[in-house]
Amino acid sequence: MKINNVNLEKAKTFVEEVKKDKSKAMKAKKVEGVWNLEDGKVQFTATLEHPQGSTTIEADGPPFIGGSGIKPDPVQYCLFGLAACFAQTFASIAAEKGIKLNELKVSVENKVNLSKALGLSNEPIVENVRLQVNASSDDKENLDEIKKLAEERCPGVYCLKNPIKLDVELSGN
Repeated sequence: MKINNVNLEKAKTFVEEVKKDKSKAMKAKKVEGVWNLEDGKVQFTATLEHPQGSTTIEADGPPFIGGSGIKPDPVQYCLFGLAACFAQTFASIAAEKGIKLNELKVSVENKVNLSKALGLSNEPIVENVRLQVNASSDDKENLDEIKKLAEERCPGVYCLKNPIKLDVELSGN
């Protein structure tokens, strides 16, 4: 059975598997891309593997920082990831509760201060992120609870709210 385009049987099966073995909740994700050194080409390309195949995505910096602006920039992909993650979390929680959504739109925005990235200041690069959710359902009284739970459970929101250890390794010649 699907509610909100969420396969509840598969989701419930996964929950039961994790209840029996918490290690099944751990999933590794990896993105590996290549910077294109050829003039006139998109700057960065990565192929993302997924269960039904692979998808190639491309990013290009805006012209004011040396890109050509022919593809979305890396920050747009970050915001897309957050919006998609929050929407998936919101829709899944609603489905778990048997609440059918009539509409779900998620908008994410921020303002980026590039002065630090340019080596000109020590000001924060991003001061805040605004996530706006437009959701409708015949069961309106539970939407605030779903929003609250989505804020608590969304991996993308977690990444913004909590320090995460970062290891940067350099290899090559």
